[in-house]
Amino acid sequence: MEDDGCGIDEAHITHIFDPFFTTKPVNQAIGMGLAVAWGVVNQHQGQIVVKSTPPHGTVVKVLLPIKPGS
Repeated sequence: MEDDGCGIDEAHITHIFDPFFTTKPVNQAIGMGLAVAWGVVNQHQGQIVVKSTPPHGTVVKVLLPIKPGS
């Protein structure tokens, strides 16, 4: 996935998969979306790769292994 928004600040990038992490005001977001996504991808032995270039946007790649015969 790719967007051309403001990007993710370098100070935040290491925390984006932490449960309850958000940069939004209190009561506006609970910060579970990326934590849940990481958990699902991890259960399938996959990876999520994030590259952000503020202020130009962010690229997120979800990599899942191919299992022959499935």
